[in-house]
Amino acid sequence: MDRRTFLASSAAVLAAGPVFAANGIRYKKGLVEKELAAGNTVFLDFYTEWCSTCRVQGSKIRKLLKANPAYEANVTFIKIDFDKHGNSSLANRLNIPRRSTLVVLKGNQELGRIVAGTRDKDIKALMDTALSAATA
Repeated sequence: MDRRTFLASSAAVLAAGPVFAANGIRYKKGLVEKELAAGNTVFLDFYTEWCSTCRVQGSKIRKLLKANPAYEANVTFIKIDFDKHGNSSLANRLNIPRRSTLVVLKGNQELGRIVAGTRDKDIKALMDTALSAATA
């Protein structure tokens, strides 16, 4: 690959970055409500780019997604930048205390939550809760 092709390809990938995150769709107002109204199970990841706990959580989520494609096939994963949306109506309604908060929703119910937790078994259990709700 020549330099020009590499630079053009890199620019295209970077331009697409705000739309999709490494393990989910980037949040925009109304997205969660739309997904819930459609009957989908939603896994929310309130993160910040600079948060080391968020990075660990994200890494573990990506590992679990790779190990079990059923998660992504059945659950809507949404990444919410806490620096931008920490005071949003969604964050306030869900009483999100801080970045590094993971929440699973189905319909009008919260099925589970982790705040600042990074244990493999806890994150897997939350993702399994989401998958069970989505396939029930």
